[in-house]
Amino acid sequence: MHRRRGGSAHGQRREAARGLGPVLWTAGEGPAAARIPRICNAHAHMDQQRAAPNLFSGSNLDRLATERGEPGWLESARAAGDTRYVVATRGGLVLLAAGESSTVALLEREHPLVLAADTDAHILLGAIDGARRVLIEAQGEPHPGTGLAYCELRPAVASLSAQDAALAAYARGLALWRARQRHCGVCGAPTASLRAGHVLQCTSPACRSEFFPRIDPAVIVLVTDGDYALLGRQPGMPPGRYSTLAGFVEPAESLEDAARREVLEETGVQVLELIYHSSQPWPFPSQLMLGFHALADRAAPPCPDVDGELEEFGWFSRRDITSGAIRVSPPGTISHLLIASWVG
Repeated sequence: MHRRRGGSAHGQRREAARGLGPVLWTAGEGPAAARIPRICNAHAHMDQQRAAPNLFSGSNLDRLATERGEPGWLESARAAGDTRYVVATRGGLVLLAAGESSTVALLEREHPLVLAADTDAHILLGAIDGARRVLIEAQGEPHPGTGLAYCELRPAVASLSAQDAALAAYARGLALWRARQRHCGVCGAPTASLRAGHVLQCTSPACRSEFFPRIDPAVIVLVTDGDYALLGRQPGMPPGRYSTLAGFVEPAESLEDAARREVLEETGVQVLELIYHSSQPWPFPSQLMLGFHALADRAAPPCPDVDGELEEFGWFSRRDITSGAIRVSPPGTISHLLIASWVG
C-alpha cells in the first residue's frame, strides 16, 4: 500500500491540470507501454461486473405518475379497500412494524393515524400489485403495544427487505422535501400541495412558483490502475476505514467532469478514463449517487494542489483489502459495491 497525507489547497484550480479532455503523453511520460494492456484488461473486466440492484433501488412499486394530475385521486384511493398508508414524520422518520424482521407499516384507512392526517398531507406513492400506497405526514404517536415505532432509516435498513427499504427511502425523501419547502423560496408565502403531493406551489397570486422534489446528484468514483485502488479517508471515519472518492456535481457540470474534478481536487491524481457503473438513491437527505470506475496511472506525478478534504489517501492492493489490512465502506453502500466489483 502507498499512502499520502491530505494537504491544503494552493490558490485557484489549475485549469490545465483538470483533466477534462483527452490526456496526451509525450516521450517518457505517462504509463509505461507494458502497463497499458493490463490497465485496459482491468477496465474491460470491471465493465462486465454488474450486480443486483443497489440498496434503495429496484422497487416493484408502480409510481402511477399518470394519475398524479387527476383531481379525484385521493377520494379514489380512500374508497379502495386495498389502499395502504405509509407514515413518515417531517424529520424523515418512517413508521415501521417490529418483528423477527422489520417492515414498513402499511396502515388501513380506519387506523387512527390515517384518520388524523390532513388532506394536504397525503402523497400518492404508487401501487404494488394494483394496491395503492399513500404517504401521510405523521400527526401523532402510535399506540403502545402495537409494535409500531417511528424509526431512523439508516440504522433500521439492515432489518428491512430490499423492497421495504426502497419504499421507506421514497417516503423519507418526499417527507423531508415537503418539510423543507413549506414556504416559497421566491417570495416566502406558504406553499400548497399539487399533483398528488409531488409539486408544491406558492399560494401568493402574484408568484405561483412551483417546487419539485429535491435531488442532489453526487459522483462516487473508484480509481484504479488495474492492480491498485485509490482510496481515501475523511476525519471522523472509523479507524482504519477507507472509501472511494465522492463529491457533489456542480452547476453546468457533466457527471464525467465532476468525477475528474473531484479526484483531482482530493488527491491530485488525473483520471485517464471513466466507465459508468451504477447509481444508488441515498436519502440522507436527498442524494443520488452515480458510481464510476476510473483508470489512472499510479506512477504519474500527482498535481500538488489538493483541497485537504481527506485526512489521508493512498493506493491499496486487492490483498490489502481482502486481508483486512484496511477496512472499506460497509455492505449496502455503492462504495462497497464498486470496490467489491474490482476485487472480484
